[in-house]
Amino acid sequence: MKTNKTKDLMMCSLFVALIVVGAFIKIPIPVVPFTLQLLFTMMAGLLLGGKLGAASVGIYILMGLLGLPVFAEGGGFAYVLKPSFGYIIGFAVASYVTGIIANKVPNPSYKRLFAANFSGLGIVYLFGMVYYYFMSNFYLGNPIGLWPLFLYCFILAVPGDIVLCILGASLGKRMIPLIRNNRM
Repeated sequence: MKTNKTKDLMMCSLFVALIVVGAFIKIPIPVVPFTLQLLFTMMAGLLLGGKLGAASVGIYILMGLLGLPVFAEGGGFAYVLKPSFGYIIGFAVASYVTGIIANKVPNPSYKRLFAANFSGLGIVYLFGMVYYYFMSNFYLGNPIGLWPLFLYCFILAVPGDIVLCILGASLGKRMIPLIRNNRM
């Protein structure tokens, strides 16, 4: 498969910008705010593939850790000490996995796109909840039990993210052929 490095660079840059914008479009809910970051990190994987999608998210994370206020609640290296940082790590891994699953075939079906997005969603929540639990209980000294963790870090947040998974699959189904045929 022939690659166009200029197009890849532009698309990665576009998704870094979209993820940054997605961090600031948020609905405050207890513990972890609901943002559009998940949608744009999934779309990066779907449209760019696993490696470039994860690279886009990685650049976003690096920008935030270097001090640019691109995360939902700021930026800087100390952000790794926030319990919610695990979700951000999960975005990178999920973007890679989403891209790998979706791009195994030239024209993925809705079923494959849904599977890719929901696999990515599971990864984001796995990383996010485990990180949150360990940071709260062992670093911050602000213990959280398993039920409150599940309630605040999953049940309250997941309905909106399910909608984003469905939206991402619908957008991906329409946009993947355009990206592959160089019409964008």
